[in-house]
Amino acid sequence: MVITRYSQLVMPQDANVVGTLFGGQMVSWMDIAASKSVHRFLKDTEAELALTRAIDAIEFKEPVYVGNWVNFEAKVTKAGSSSIIIQINAYKESHKIDKILACTAIFTFVSVKKKKDGTFEKIRHNKLII
Repeated sequence: MVITRYSQLVMPQDANVVGTLFGGQMVSWMDIAASKSVHRFLKDTEAELALTRAIDAIEFKEPVYVGNWVNFEAKVTKAGSSSIIIQINAYKESHKIDKILACTAIFTFVSVKKKKDGTFEKIRHNKLII
């Protein structure tokens, strides 16, 4: 399975009241990492894009601090007829730490295509995991 990588630097505006990365910001970044993975998975299909359907699991394992990098690794682990399951691992990195698992999640996306009236409909992507 292909791993898609994405990184973010934690800035002061990303912190919560105790000085660590706000959980909602971590989830947002994980959604972007998953989106990038799904985008690559859906190349050469009828689907125009995929939308987040569900966050099936998320676990915050280690605090992440301002100044840390968060390096995301996302991979498609399962594909249904229109759904795509993505595993995302977020690793924190600092000048003292190379790679520690900070958060892990499983997202479900659904492939869609734009209709003539401007709305989107779920569509089969007809793609298998290889």
